[in-house]
Amino acid sequence: MTKAIRMQQVGGPEVMEYVDVDLPEPGAGEALVRHKACGLNFIDVYFRTGLYPHPLPAGLGMEGAGIVEAVGAGVSFVKPGDRVAYAGRPLGAYAEARVMPADSLVRLPDSISFETAAAVMLQGLTVQYLFHRTFPLKGGETILFHAAAGGVGLIACQWARAIGVTMIGTVGSDEKAALAKAHGCAHVINYNTENFVERVREITEGKGVPVVYDSIGKDTFKASLDCLAPLGMMVSFGSASGPVPDFSLNELASRGSLFITRPSLMSYTAKRSDLEKMAAQLFDMIESGKVKADIRQRYQLSDVVQAHRDLQARKTTGSTILIP
Repeated sequence: MTKAIRMQQVGGPEVMEYVDVDLPEPGAGEALVRHKACGLNFIDVYFRTGLYPHPLPAGLGMEGAGIVEAVGAGVSFVKPGDRVAYAGRPLGAYAEARVMPADSLVRLPDSISFETAAAVMLQGLTVQYLFHRTFPLKGGETILFHAAAGGVGLIACQWARAIGVTMIGTVGSDEKAALAKAHGCAHVINYNTENFVERVREITEGKGVPVVYDSIGKDTFKASLDCLAPLGMMVSFGSASGPVPDFSLNELASRGSLFITRPSLMSYTAKRSDLEKMAAQLFDMIESGKVKADIRQRYQLSDVVQAHRDLQARKTTGSTILIP
């Protein structure tokens, strides 16, 4: 038996239950991982509330780090005793230990702690694909990135600075503005006191930006389109304020033949070879010191209900981890 979070129905934070579950032996292609730390991400809220449908009953959580205790037949990627980390489906990271597909695990360098890995795997791999695959940045660009003081945002601030990109970030308070600035964001806009479209146009001398990275969704979508230069790309990779409302494709044409994409980490890591390359680049950024995990909240796994309440109330900044 092991402790894990399970939910029988979708809804508020209270649907998550801290319960005993049976831990089977790993089958073919599987590994048993004993968690040292688990990640908390806004995508977990989407699954919990049903915005992203998932069969029930279910576990929750997409990110963790720990030690392999056993492997099933045919597993060659990892072996018992390996330090590993992962980000992505299947759900179930909110647990002391779990059996999961071995090909989703990557070996963790000794120089990177379990807590750091649990804090940066999902968010760091997200920044990697956003900056190097969805809209490949070459350096020298000026970009707009919403929620710059969040977990993904603070990694993006550092990554952008490291590759020579000028990042304009939006935040919801002066405290968060200072935090984003300290992590390398070149220009920070408090959307509660400033019009971010006007400020972006001012910063770019009326040109607009070639790309907007938007994890907010409903509240920022239309205004984000207005920040783009002609032929620019809108990267909508989250829905923290709610799903993007229906819109006409003419909205893209009227603003200068814009592009739009709705990427997900699971698509970019579907191939094992891609996952390994992405993780290697992320680990290089961390080992070089160019990107540092900013863990600002730690909760016991048993306190996950409060962790979700704080996350949704936007009381958290940086990364948040759960300790089994």
